[in-house]
Amino acid sequence: MLAYLVIREGSKWTDVFRLVEGRTVTIGRAPTNQIVIKDERCSRHHAEIFLSEREWILRDLDSRNGTLVGEQRVIGDHTLSAGEIVRIAHAQMAFVHDLSEAFPDTPADQKQEETVLGEADDDDDVLESHEPTTITHRKGQTRFLERRSGDDEGSTPKVGQAATKLCRIAFELANEPDTISVANRALEGLLDGTHVNAGAVLLVPRDFHGVPAGNDLEVIASLSKDDVKYHRVSNFLAMMVMREGEAVLARNVEGDSTLGSRDSQGEIHATSVLCAPIRQDGKVVGLVHMYSTKTELVPDPDDLEFSLAVADNVALALKTLERQQELAENLNVTQGEVKQLRRQLGAASEIVGTSPLMFQVQQEVSRAAPSRATILIRGESGVGKELVARSVHYASPRKKGPFVCLNCAALSETLLESELFGHERGAFTGATDRKIGKFEAADQGTLMLDEIGEMSPTIQAKFLRVLEGHPFERVGGSNAIKVDVRVIAATNRDLEKAVAEGTFRRDLYFRLRVVEITVPPLRKRPEDIIEIAQHFLQSYMADSGRKLLGFTAEARDQLQQYRWPGNVRELKNVVERAVVLARADYVDVDDLNLSNLATAGDSAIIPATLNTYEPMTLAEVERRHILATLRQTSWNKSRTARTLGIERSTLDRKIRRYGLVPDVDTVRES
Repeated sequence: MLAYLVIREGSKWTDVFRLVEGRTVTIGRAPTNQIVIKDERCSRHHAEIFLSEREWILRDLDSRNGTLVGEQRVIGDHTLSAGEIVRIAHAQMAFVHDLSEAFPDTPADQKQEETVLGEADDDDDVLESHEPTTITHRKGQTRFLERRSGDDEGSTPKVGQAATKLCRIAFELANEPDTISVANRALEGLLDGTHVNAGAVLLVPRDFHGVPAGNDLEVIASLSKDDVKYHRVSNFLAMMVMREGEAVLARNVEGDSTLGSRDSQGEIHATSVLCAPIRQDGKVVGLVHMYSTKTELVPDPDDLEFSLAVADNVALALKTLERQQELAENLNVTQGEVKQLRRQLGAASEIVGTSPLMFQVQQEVSRAAPSRATILIRGESGVGKELVARSVHYASPRKKGPFVCLNCAALSETLLESELFGHERGAFTGATDRKIGKFEAADQGTLMLDEIGEMSPTIQAKFLRVLEGHPFERVGGSNAIKVDVRVIAATNRDLEKAVAEGTFRRDLYFRLRVVEITVPPLRKRPEDIIEIAQHFLQSYMADSGRKLLGFTAEARDQLQQYRWPGNVRELKNVVERAVVLARADYVDVDDLNLSNLATAGDSAIIPATLNTYEPMTLAEVERRHILATLRQTSWNKSRTARTLGIERSTLDRKIRRYGLVPDVDTVRES
């Protein structure tokens, strides 16, 4: 379905527009049209032409002055026939399937020329077309980069021949993978483009200092033809070129021992010699040595020019190779560092433990990680909530992004807002520079907020808006900032109780509790204790350089029976201390130094008498327990009442009933 619009301005045909199947051609005054007619009588979007059911249709787009085909105005759609003339304002467009049909009054030998090269008159800028008229040639490979037999060299000037060869050599040098390949390719081009029959590329050794002689240079590659064997450049010539940095052409050197090349018997073979420096950043790093052994083969100044140009291209190719090698080495180092860091991060995020409870946690992590859902991690202090959060991050699609952690309980309300959302310079006293917040730092990654229950109500409101996808502003700023962050919250508090008491927002609680993962305390998974202890033992031995054989049987039993009020964090510190202080090859009971603190499910200090039976009344047990709790809290009655689970007034009555008084040391400290 070849079709064309041949466009005429006045008495001359000025342009040809090819109609393409599946493409609608718009005509109008607006510059967005395919055919632009700059005439006030033409509407901005005047008409369009398109293919429908194998017919080309012209449609007028409710133009102000109308579209004519011949002398007939187009109403709606019009099916175009070959030879019809479309008139819009002052422009005329002939619709044809064969370009010769558009020029019935033109001699046949001028038709194609006028179609392609027809000149527009002075105001041809009135009409614009966005497609070229014709494609005159197509070629996938330039002939200047092809190796030719030289059959047309007689018709090409010598300078043109040299330029073509140099272009090809430069292209080939840029694609060589190593120094030897560069040298061989350059020698092939020189032997083909100059009047010589032997040569070599020589470079200065990396560890050499000063001006080298010929014997000091390293021959990277040599090449010859006509069964000629290459002989090394003379010391005098090499030092001259290396010192001066200029190319040298010497002819008739048969009797000159300073310029000619000698063999092992000292006989001079060269009749003419070329020597060009290889220069990098103003320094000569080597040379190209070429010579002729035939009297009828004499290089000329053009050969010297060509040799110098090739030497400069060799220098550039070698510099590029050095840069590539440097980048490759740096990349290998960087990749090694990245792999090492990822291994360390992977080890830091690996959950240790094979108990059913920890297997359940690992299953919950694997199910929650691929999603974008907010996660609430619950558990006692020290159980490894941050470790679980890291595992979620590194198992998620965000693992290549940042993992940012912030403890909400460690900061005041003002500082917490600044840490979360950042601040502008001058936002408050001490804000001397702009600072991005944790949300911005965690963009495209994961933000873990530990102790989320300690966040103030004011920060909770702003935090909730960000969780719901709204942009935020830095403290003291006015620019809206939007980030893509996955939030993982962690707490050891009873959030339901905090919601009931009004200290934690109900809507924020439900927004955080999309996915909930509960990490069990260490005392509820005793089968993991020895495995975790061995893991920490290996880690700290690697850090400290100590070589221990493990734990004694008694130490293992005590680790298993201990209640671990500090959970995994306490076990980690116990093992670290044991590695530092162990006096034998095995960690023994004396090296563990376990505490007698109660777990979160117990209260106060565990009395030593609980391990042995002693007859006493319930009132005496209560008296001793209240006194032990008071001593543990340094007689802080509010904390003691919370620990015992009774009212403050009830505690005061029991203190009076049992006649409890602070110790002398406690009174002295207070």
